[in-house]
Amino acid sequence: MTIADRWLLPDGMDEVLPPQALRMESLRRGLMDLYYRWGYDLVMPPPVEFLDSLLTGAGTDLDLQTFKLTDQLTGRLMGASADVTPQVARMDAHSLRRQGPVRLCYCAHVLRARADEHQGGRSPVQAGLELFGHAGIEADIEIVKLALASLSFAGANDVHLAIGHIGIYRALAEEARLEDDVESLIFEALERKAVSEVDALIEQYIEDVSLAAMFKQLPRLHGSVEVLERARKVFANGSPAIIEALDQLTSLQNVLSAAHDDVTLYFDLAELRGYQYHTGLVFAAYVPGYGQALVKGGRYDDTGRAFGRPRPATGCSMDLKQLATLCQRAPSHDGIWAPTDDDNGLSQRIHALRDAGERVVQQLPGQSTDALAHFCDRQLIHRDGAWQVEPLAN
Repeated sequence: MTIADRWLLPDGMDEVLPPQALRMESLRRGLMDLYYRWGYDLVMPPPVEFLDSLLTGAGTDLDLQTFKLTDQLTGRLMGASADVTPQVARMDAHSLRRQGPVRLCYCAHVLRARADEHQGGRSPVQAGLELFGHAGIEADIEIVKLALASLSFAGANDVHLAIGHIGIYRALAEEARLEDDVESLIFEALERKAVSEVDALIEQYIEDVSLAAMFKQLPRLHGSVEVLERARKVFANGSPAIIEALDQLTSLQNVLSAAHDDVTLYFDLAELRGYQYHTGLVFAAYVPGYGQALVKGGRYDDTGRAFGRPRPATGCSMDLKQLATLCQRAPSHDGIWAPTDDDNGLSQRIHALRDAGERVVQQLPGQSTDALAHFCDRQLIHRDGAWQVEPLAN
């Protein structure tokens, strides 16, 4: 092994250096303060849990993404957290057991066995929100509003919000009473947006003419807000679950159109992302220049059932590393440069400035770098018998 090889990081792992680290930390603080103002309590889940708890109620995707290791104390399998949401669901159901709506937020490092094909990293810093205990669309709307507020705080412009509803496909599939293998074929074709293939499968396996017609239209119902009007006509004879899903989408659209007219809305009623996990409305927020969603979320009712307490739940999550790249400002020069001096008055002045929130960098003996190298724009000068803060001399 060469010396250079000693410093190689594993694929998908990265280190965050100045000034990006400070940018991320400032963003984290700002987001957690934002969520606090909305009534969300901060939680800090452990980085590692026993595997049977960590993956309870989770799909196979999370299992594949989870690093496994053996606990040296008990011999039991443990897993490194690859997604904080199931951990927070456990906290709500098992640890907190509060009554009524519970709002929780978090920001934690996660570790993933495989790199995301778009983002590339295996060590995101996941920030998120979860709202438990309310099944109404009002909870979903609150989460979407906060997702958009998060993007705005991070400096995002020209946001495109893609919205779907898992409940529509699920209601059609239940009514059709398809065999598991047949439903898998239709599901896969819908995921690939293979419209002609979907048509062929529907004609082959669904005899009910009205139901088949609704199924065929599902992958064609995507676009701007007019899609919801078309969907009302397509599903005019649909089940109550489908009508309720459309009502929820319409409610969300009305709120967002009034409060966020700068956000482009895109509806896709065949969006099946997270089908094994999500149960209702789903959304993803995109920004030009990024090949993946910066925020993803949706409803995932009954996740707490595995912990003995099924609860309605909705939430969203984002990668702080990605959000921090939205505003790549040059490092700000906002520090005060202090000279090397044993003067007690200087020490007291530095202490007072730091207590007041100022960043003070004191020169070390023999130091060759100057104030600008340490991002200072002011300096402490002994003048008229006192240490005074003055702009750096040009």
